[in-house]
Amino acid sequence: MLISDRYHVTYCTNIHPGKDWKITFESLKKYVPKVKRAIAPYSKFGLGLRLSNLASEELGLGDKLEEFKYWLDKNDSYIFTMNGFPYGSFHGETIKDKVHQPDWTTTQRFEYTSRIFKQLAVLIPEGISGGISTSPISYRHWHKNDSDISLTLSQGAQKMVQIAVELHQTEKETGKYLHLDIEPEPDGLLENSDEVLAFFNNYLIPEGNAIFHKEFGLEKSESDELIKRYLTICYDICHFSLAFEDPKLTFKKLNDCQIKIGKIQVSAALKVISDAGDQKELLDSLAKFDEPTYLHQVTEKLGKRVITYRDLPIVLNREKQFEELRAHFHVPIFIEQYDRLYSTQDQILKVLECLATDTMCEHLEVETYTWEVLPQKLKLDLTESIVREVQWLLERL
Repeated sequence: MLISDRYHVTYCTNIHPGKDWKITFESLKKYVPKVKRAIAPYSKFGLGLRLSNLASEELGLGDKLEEFKYWLDKNDSYIFTMNGFPYGSFHGETIKDKVHQPDWTTTQRFEYTSRIFKQLAVLIPEGISGGISTSPISYRHWHKNDSDISLTLSQGAQKMVQIAVELHQTEKETGKYLHLDIEPEPDGLLENSDEVLAFFNNYLIPEGNAIFHKEFGLEKSESDELIKRYLTICYDICHFSLAFEDPKLTFKKLNDCQIKIGKIQVSAALKVISDAGDQKELLDSLAKFDEPTYLHQVTEKLGKRVITYRDLPIVLNREKQFEELRAHFHVPIFIEQYDRLYSTQDQILKVLECLATDTMCEHLEVETYTWEVLPQKLKLDLTESIVREVQWLLERL
């Protein structure tokens, strides 16, 4: 929904099963009308759509895309952002590092992203911009050395720039402005703002200058502007919290380099503070979030360095003292404390403080996809939970 002519606010439908289009559409029909009635009964309701590769292929068959657009209009809803990070299944099976497959070195990732942009261009209403969030190139632990990582970043940059070329052509032909929102996360090849800046400066800009000059005959200054117009950042608050980055400083760093934020995913991580109790009891509380479906990286700040542990079990039997650990588990954004643990809700509030004085991003998407795997005490009715999260955000906007 559009708030004060400044923000489109929604939740991400990766919270629902979506292996194929039939399952995806059934979930949307089951939940979206109920959520809309509670949150936006008298206005249009924007959605953050998640399509798997299979669902998007099936949506492209026959008249399905036009039928879906008709359903959206009939239900006074619209699509303004999509989640193109998970390519395959995202519920009911072990995902872990498979969430990065296929990575940006592959034709599959490029073709999937190109296809869902074409579908977004059909679905998005006139007069608003649209974005699709995507993976941070690849998973760090699949690569043996710095040389391998550099090659992967270069190949990923080439394919992302080709997406930017397609988006430039779409805007020239239709007037619709769409952007690819790159989403840093722990153990991705892009984890923090410094790695984002290095990726733009060392890979995207050089690759983009060459490709935009070849395709359109543009000079460097013109291609630089277009690269940064169509390739933006998805600022997932949970992920940047795990990087121990202050939002105000990160936003300034990106802005100083003219790198745009295409989407803010409003999400919270777990925070374990040593002075909140006995360390063993704290880790026992954290162990309740150890589950086999998703990766739950844990980070720790030691001096100026942030250490990333691949998954929760690595730290659960830890004997070495710590000051603070942060765990990649998207917990409900309205929860500040659970047992002896805290959430990084404070980081959400800091982001909202920044937005109060600078509309740096118009797409806000609540992204808590873990309801199925939360500890039992936190498992509430799904519709009620979605509504409560979005209302919590709206009250603070």
